[in-house]
Amino acid sequence: MTKISRNARATPSSVRKPSKAGGTTGSGSQAAAPAGAPKAPTKQQQLAALVVRDEGATLDQMIAATGWLPHTTRAALTGLKKKGYVISSDKVDGVRTYRAVAPE
Repeated sequence: MTKISRNARATPSSVRKPSKAGGTTGSGSQAAAPAGAPKAPTKQQQLAALVVRDEGATLDQMIAATGWLPHTTRAALTGLKKKGYVISSDKVDGVRTYRAVAPE
């Protein structure tokens, strides 16, 4: 009789982990953009466009546009502030509206 080590029984040789090296043989979920096509705006850029409007944007509008959670959206407003945007907010009838002035 031959002895089988515990490790050999625990991980059969037919089961392999996928390789981390990305080859071109797999079907990737990201399609390559055409050479001359403009890039879609980032979520941060979408957020900036919302708050720069004359009417500003509510937290719910920003969440709907980006798909972020409320705390992530507020943190992104802080990021805009660090980039030079002047952020202001006011609360009317229980709804807070954020407005911004873009840096020059």
